[in-house]
Amino acid sequence: MSDSCSCPPEAGAATCELKVPPPSLAACPTNGKVGKAVDTQIVKAMLAVPLTELRDVEYRFCSDPDCPTVYYSVDGLQTFDEPALREKVYQKHLNDPEVFVCYCFRHTLGNIRLEIEREDKSHVVEEINAGIRAGQCACDIRNPQGSCCLGNVRGLVKTLAAA
Repeated sequence: MSDSCSCPPEAGAATCELKVPPPSLAACPTNGKVGKAVDTQIVKAMLAVPLTELRDVEYRFCSDPDCPTVYYSVDGLQTFDEPALREKVYQKHLNDPEVFVCYCFRHTLGNIRLEIEREDKSHVVEEINAGIRAGQCACDIRNPQGSCCLGNVRGLVKTLAAA
């Protein structure tokens, strides 16, 4: 099954089509919430531990900022917390100015906030859309959630602009 990265069509959404395993109702063994299914490729790309530790099972992404687990196997036998990853995860650090909100183009909460403070608006969404149109997006392997960051970025820009 494939799933769009949620980018708008005019942004070249076809360039970041993702392969997503069929959904299951497996909950995070740490907090009991059902996480988003992710392709094993994103787990492989994000882990900073030997890939021999991965098993041939479906993995899910836990976005709960209060849960230390980032990825877990649907059978509940394996979890990976942030120290096992190459990057900090935006969903786990919603107020950290140094954490990337956009992993492909390296936009942080701090630089987006600074742009809004200086210019009373942000150009980050337009910049990301331009990068997507140019075929430079790799959200499926660079963003820990395994999908496009635009939803996160738009929400953040809206929140910061309203503050």
